[in-house]
Parts: sequence; structure tokens; C-alpha cells
Amino acid sequence: MHASLNRRIVAEATGTAMLLAAVVGSGIMADRLSGGNQAIALLANTIATGAALVALILTFGSISGAHFNPAVTLADASQGGLAWREVPGYVIAQCGGAVLGVWMAHAMFEQRLFMLSLRERSGPAQMFSEFVATFGLLAVIWGCSRRAAVVPFAVGAYITAAYWFTASTSFANPAVTFARALSDTFAGIRPIDVPGFVVAQLVGALAATVLFRWLR
Repeated sequence: MHASLNRRIVAEATGTAMLLAAVVGSGIMADRLSGGNQAIALLANTIATGAALVALILTFGSISGAHFNPAVTLADASQGGLAWREVPGYVIAQCGGAVLGVWMAHAMFEQRLFMLSLRERSGPAQMFSEFVATFGLLAVIWGCSRRAAVVPFAVGAYITAAYWFTASTSFANPAVTFARALSDTFAGIRPIDVPGFVVAQLVGALAATVLFRWLR
């Protein structure tokens, strides 16, 4: 029996908030402890994000599907996995939860609650990186969907790898991208760079969904 829509929306908001708290919080901690070594900081941020993803998908997957990502929600709805009328609630919960998670990280590390990022992430290479990152994420989800038990580990492993093989460090999530624009920390992105990332992410998700629909 499926959980009610209200419960699934709360699960999506909570899970996305915890994910952003992990992404931004670990970025702040890594930046403080790395002594200026950006490779070490990114490695710490990567490990924390990948581990959090596995744990959170395992925690909320049986309730809401643990999308935590509007691109995943739209792809799922396009294949009949989620009713289109439920999509707005999911997306609003994900975006709202993501912002809450950023604020949680700021509060834990005594940062200003409200801020805008100044960290530039622009240019064709960054946009293409987000296409690749999100294409890969949806490919992993669709490819593993018939073995649901492995999805959390596959997604966590993929994002851990994609932090390093994409120039953008693999945001791969419109809600994450939007929320990280509100944090002028290690994980931030300038608000002006957000639309390009989001478009690339949605196109990547669409391409992977079309491919796997054909493959299967």
C-alpha cells in the first residue's frame, strides 16, 4: 500500500533537506579543515555526499521513492511511475527542502542564514558537464530499476564518481542547484549560473529516459 501524497511530500522535503545539509555542511567543514588544499576538500565533500545519498535513499525510498530531485520526478512521471498531478507537490517539496537544508548547514557552522553565492560555475564545459552528470544519474536509475535494492548504492557510487569526472562536480539536480545558489560557501554556485545548469540537467534526464525506453 502506497503512503498518502502528504506523507510522500513530507518524506521528499525531509530527505532533500538532509541531503543539502550534507552537501553544504560537509563542504564548509572540508574547506575549514583542508588547509587550502582544494583536492582534499573536494574529496571530503564527495565522500559525505555519496554516503548521505545511500543512507537517505534507503531511508525514504519505500515511502516516496526518494527522488530528492525534480529531474528524477519528471522522468518518473513521464514513464507512468508517478501521476502528473502529484509532480508539483514533489517539486515544491524538493525545492523547499533543499533551501531548508542549506539553512540548516549555515546554522550548524555559524554562517549567515541568508546569502547568495559568488562562486562562478559558467561556460559551455560546465553546462555539458551537467548534461553528462544528469544523463548518467538517470541512466543508473533506469538501468538498476528492476533491482530496486541496489539503486541506493548505485546512485551513491555514481555521484561519488561524477564529483570527480565532471568539470561541474556533478550537481545533477535542479533543486540542489537552486538551493546551492543561496550559500556562498565551498558548495555554492552564482544565481546567474543556475538557469544554464538546470536546462542542461533536464535535457540530460530526458536523453537518458528516451534512451532507456528504447533499450528496454
